[in-house]
Amino acid sequence: MDAFSEATFRKVISKLIDEGPKNVILDLSKIDFVDSSGLGALVQLVKKAQTEGGSLQIVTNPRVTQTVKLVRLEKFLSLQSSVDVALGKIEGG
Repeated sequence: MDAFSEATFRKVISKLIDEGPKNVILDLSKIDFVDSSGLGALVQLVKKAQTEGGSLQIVTNPRVTQTVKLVRLEKFLSLQSSVDVALGKIEGG
């Protein structure tokens, strides 16, 4: 996810948050690369979900997690190791 794909990604997920369930799981485990524009989009989407009274759980892989940790956003972005773990976070409250 980079500057080229970020706008479309943000638009699609933003619409999902507007129209869909309060809590969303975003599976990025197959993503190879996230740059600063991608990280910015994730921050905006998490804030949007929170404003709507929900949450955005983000499933990542070690490569994406490392990028997020470099900018110290791992806790804010609610990174999860699998869809099952993310589902547990949503169901657990």
